[in-house]
Amino acid sequence: MSIPKSDQFPDNPEDLSPARRRRAERGLVPEDLVSIAEDIESLAQSTIPSFDFYLFSLLAAAIITASILADSPALLVLGALAAPPLTPFIGIALGTATGSFKFFGQRFMGSIIASGFVFLVGILGGYASFVLKTPGIQFLIYNARVSWTHIVLLIAGTTLAIISIKRQGQSPILPSVALAYELYVPLAIAGFGFGSGQPHLWPDGLVVFGIHLAVVAISGTIIFMLLGIKPLSFIGYTLGSVVTILAIVLVIGLSSAGLVVGGKIAMPTLVPTATQTVTPVPPTSTPTKTPIPPTPSPSPTVPTATATPLPTATSTITPKPTPFYAEIAVSEEYAGAFIRSEPSLESQILTSLVNGTVIEILNPSPSFDEQGRNWLNIRFMTEEGTEEDGWIIENLLLISTPRPVW
Repeated sequence: MSIPKSDQFPDNPEDLSPARRRRAERGLVPEDLVSIAEDIESLAQSTIPSFDFYLFSLLAAAIITASILADSPALLVLGALAAPPLTPFIGIALGTATGSFKFFGQRFMGSIIASGFVFLVGILGGYASFVLKTPGIQFLIYNARVSWTHIVLLIAGTTLAIISIKRQGQSPILPSVALAYELYVPLAIAGFGFGSGQPHLWPDGLVVFGIHLAVVAISGTIIFMLLGIKPLSFIGYTLGSVVTILAIVLVIGLSSAGLVVGGKIAMPTLVPTATQTVTPVPPTSTPTKTPIPPTPSPSPTVPTATATPLPTATSTITPKPTPFYAEIAVSEEYAGAFIRSEPSLESQILTSLVNGTVIEILNPSPSFDEQGRNWLNIRFMTEEGTEEDGWIIENLLLISTPRPVW
């Protein structure tokens, strides 16, 4: 992006008349247009999306999708390392800071095209998981939620990437790994959920990607302005303000005004209503024998028939067994667990329940699969308010002590 010299601002500001010099000092346009334009031109060249950028984005998407299929965090990190320097995403912030419509549009479209490739590869991996009936993701679902840890890592990666480009003129390698992890991973998980048909997974991943992209735009614009990159015209200030405001609105809107961050997960939380069951105590009755008084010494008397009352039939109330309740209690990095139709990892996934969800154990005696895992038959509440039965691994539950009122 080259910016021609303006006739109103010659190279030597001392050649201006005193009145024009005072107006220039009060104006929005800086006097050293030439040096600023050269600086912006150098930054713009380093953020051009090249063929290698798209090619290595596809490679990173393939490795990340493979890590989702294998549920392997190590492969996930390898996928982020294989990603190219995400300088076009930094270019979105640079276009916002400089106020150039053309520059902002080019870098934004290049970033969206690369993101579309990642989403498409995730869809193919999800479809393969659906056809092959793989167990699906367990650990990596942590990356499909919004947390302050991810936001801080994203801002740090954006800041280090901009400083590396601005002051050293080099493509940021390590900062781009953080950006790729926070942008490509939730996008690949969203595509995987869309291809495999898992509910709540693919819209959650897209929500997280949109929030992270907006955070990159906002934080990057602020960093560029702090480093002296500012719009060269009043229209540029307007564009930067509009893009920044829209990004802030996007963050607030997609996160439901902080509900996602507060709940530590991007998917809606199922809150079942616990039904209290009072166990009646059956009445106890003890039959009592009435002693017959002794008969006096034998005498010529006529024996008298004594009527013996028949026992009265009483109805006995059969008490209902005290129900067993439990709570989904998986470690923090997993956020929840899957409920399956049969006691096996190969069976169909009915739904996913987050930590803290209350379920009822239908049979306290576990069933064992071929690998020796203990499975419990449970009953849970769906989003529609109906009750369904399913199976879950026993060590994913925190089982309470049975009491009449739980």
